[in-house]
Amino acid sequence: MIIITHLSFDKNFLISSEHKIFKVDKIAIMNSHLRKTKRLMLIDGNALLHRAYHAMPNLTNQSGEPVSAVYGFFSMLINALHDYQPDYLIICFDRSKPTVRQSMFAAYHAHRPQMDGDLSYQIKLIDDLLTRFGVQIASVEGYEGDDLIGTYAKQAYREHKDLEIIIVTGDQDMLQLVNDRTKVLMSITGITKTHLFDEKSVEEKYGIKPSQFVDYKALIGDPSDGYPGIRGIGPKTARNLLQKFGTFEALYEHLGEIPEKIGEKLAIDAEQGALAKKLATIITDAPVHLDLEKCKVEKLNKEKLREGFAEHGFKSLIARLDAKDPKTDKAKEPQKTLDNGQLELLEINK
Repeated sequence: MIIITHLSFDKNFLISSEHKIFKVDKIAIMNSHLRKTKRLMLIDGNALLHRAYHAMPNLTNQSGEPVSAVYGFFSMLINALHDYQPDYLIICFDRSKPTVRQSMFAAYHAHRPQMDGDLSYQIKLIDDLLTRFGVQIASVEGYEGDDLIGTYAKQAYREHKDLEIIIVTGDQDMLQLVNDRTKVLMSITGITKTHLFDEKSVEEKYGIKPSQFVDYKALIGDPSDGYPGIRGIGPKTARNLLQKFGTFEALYEHLGEIPEKIGEKLAIDAEQGALAKKLATIITDAPVHLDLEKCKVEKLNKEKLREGFAEHGFKSLIARLDAKDPKTDKAKEPQKTLDNGQLELLEINK
C-alpha cells in the first residue's frame, strides 16, 4: 500500500511504500486543474501489451477466453491516467507489415519469436475495449508505433507551446525524444514499477544527453532490436566518447585524439555504426496529424468501458476506474472469478 507522508508544492512529494522512501516528481500526481499547462499522453500500446502479457499470471474470463494481457493492459492504463491526469490521450500501435527499418536492415527484429496465439487474440479484445472507451488509436503501415509517437510529440512541441508531453513506453530509444516539455514514463519491472525521465534524470542515469541517445546506440547497438553497433565498444566507453566529442560523426573528425585500439574499432565498423544510428533514430515525420480536439480525455466514455469490463468479469477494474487512488482503493475481487481464482494474485498491494 502506498501512503503519502508529506506534501509540498515547492518540493517533491515523499512517498512511503513498504517502509522505503522514494522521491516522486510532483507533477506526476498533481491534479490537472492545478496545472497551468495542458498535458498530452502518448502511449506505446505494444510496450504495454507485451509488458502485461509477460508479467501477469494466466487468466481467463467467464467464456474461457484468455484475458491476462487485457487485464494488465487496462490496469496500467488506469494507473497512468490517474497518476498523470492527461488532458489528451493517444495510444499508438505497430502494424504487422514490414517497416521502414526492416527495409534498411533485414535482420531488424528478425530474431524475435512469433506472437503467441492467445496474445494475438487478446489484441482484438483490447482494441474492442479501447474503441468503446473512445480512445484515439493510431497505427500506420510501414511505421512502428514509436515513430507515430515521435511524430505526435514533435508536432505537439512545435505547434502547442503550452503543452506538456508524457510518453509511456518500455523502449529506451524513446529517451531521445526527451526535452524541456517532453518526459518519458518508462516501465521498469512488472506492471506497476515505472520511472519518469526528464532531461536531468536521463543524463544522471546514462551519462549522456537525450539528444545523444541515438549516438549511444550507434556505438553499442541494440541486441533487443537485432542490430550491432561498433564491435568491442560497450556502454562505458560509449559514454566517455560522447561526453568528450558529442556525436557519433564527431568521433571520425577526431580519430587522431582517440586511443588507437578504439580508433581502429571505429574505423572497421564505421558503416555498421552509421546504420545503427539510422535504425535507432525515431521517425518524426510519419503521415499522422495531431488533432487535440479528437483526443480529449474528457470525452472518453467510462460507461462503455465499464460495460466491457463487466463482460470480462473485471470487477476490480470497474471499481478502480472511479477510485480516488486506483492503486490502493481496490474492490475485493471474489475468489475464483477468473481462471480458478488466479485474479486474487493481482489484488495484492504492489
